[in-house]
Amino acid sequence: MTREIFEIIAGMALVTALPRILPVLFLAERAMPPRLERWLKLIAPAILAALLTPELLLDRSGEAPRLFLSLQNHPLLAALPTFFIAWRTRSLFATVATGIILTAALRALLG
Repeated sequence: MTREIFEIIAGMALVTALPRILPVLFLAERAMPPRLERWLKLIAPAILAALLTPELLLDRSGEAPRLFLSLQNHPLLAALPTFFIAWRTRSLFATVATGIILTAALRALLG
């Protein structure tokens, strides 16, 4: 049983690390076209948007998810100024601090 668990963990580590290591090994010495570099820089924001948008805009408390644009949508209310801070400052610390403070304040004030 212990060996099986170790093999599972090692396999998970391998499939997590390989997609990260292989591109570095093969592309480290190569110059990439500027268009490809611009495209690659957009992947992280696109993934973040795809993950956050449903969480901020949908209410999943009923049988089917529905659009939830209301002053009762505290995550959305906290996210809007947080996005602005992220855009203006480009600072991870300022963005995270703003999001945490706004979320805590909204929960404390509005329940």
